Formats: sequence, C-alpha cells, structure tokens
Amino acid sequence: MMRACLWVVMVLNLALSAFAAPPPKPKLVHWMNYTEALEKAKDSNKLIFVDLYADWCVPCRIMDANTYSDPTVASILNTKFIPVKLDADSQDTIVCDGKRKTVQRCYFDVWNLSVLPAFVLIAPKGLSILTIKDSFTAEEMKYLLYQILEKEKEWISK
Repeated sequence: MMRACLWVVMVLNLALSAFAAPPPKPKLVHWMNYTEALEKAKDSNKLIFVDLYADWCVPCRIMDANTYSDPTVASILNTKFIPVKLDADSQDTIVCDGKRKTVQRCYFDVWNLSVLPAFVLIAPKGLSILTIKDSFTAEEMKYLLYQILEKEKEWISK
C-alpha cells in the first residue's frame, strides 16, 4: 500500500512538473524611465530608443521573449542607446517633442502611431527623429540598430 501511494505521488509530481511554466528569462535590456532617459541623453549625447508596448499586445510579448532576450540586441541597446519601454496605454504625463502629454496622447498625436509594437528614436535634445511600426526578430532588430548607428552622427545634432 505504501509503495502504491509513493508511486501515485511520483506520477502526480511528474505530471504537474510537465505542465509547469518554464522559468522566465532574465531581462537583459536595462530599460530606463523616460524622463530620466531624457536627462541622461543630454549628458551622454546618446539616442533614446523607445519601445512602445501594451499588456494586450501579443507581438510585443513575443519580442520581449525572443528579441530583447538576445544578448547581442541587449548589448547594443545597453551600450549604444538609452533604452526606454513605454506602455502606449499609459496616462502618465511625459514630454514628447517639447509638449507635455500623456504617453497615450504622445503615441497618437505627436508620434502619429496607431499600431504596436512601435518604436521611437529620440535625439538627445528630446525631439523624435524616427518612428517605426513593426515586430522584429532578433536578427532584424540587430540590422535595424546597426542602420540607425550609421546615421547617428547626422541625427545626434537634431
């Protein structure tokens, strides 16, 4: 009887562990607060890379799991840019292109965006340079970031 109980417990344990969620991947990108990033950009003269997302956005979650967990993508964002993550649905007030608005209003009114995921590249002086609307694999994101870095000197003066 004792062996049967032990066997049942082992089978249940195996069954439950088979359905357990895998441990979350560590966050490799050091996302900053938007307002702090604007201040840091003035001092470091780096471009700000803003990732706009929403909790309901499935492609955004896929990018978090696959693209931003890529060590090369994370390294480029952490060393060459100031990475920021903003919830497009947020009612928090920020300054976008010199205007105080909620994140949601910046998303629609200032950056003229309507889909997610989306990205905004912001110059050290706080003006947006480029908006991008698409989901990227790690390889595509690396290519995009390298393309941006080639134009960096031209854009940094804006």
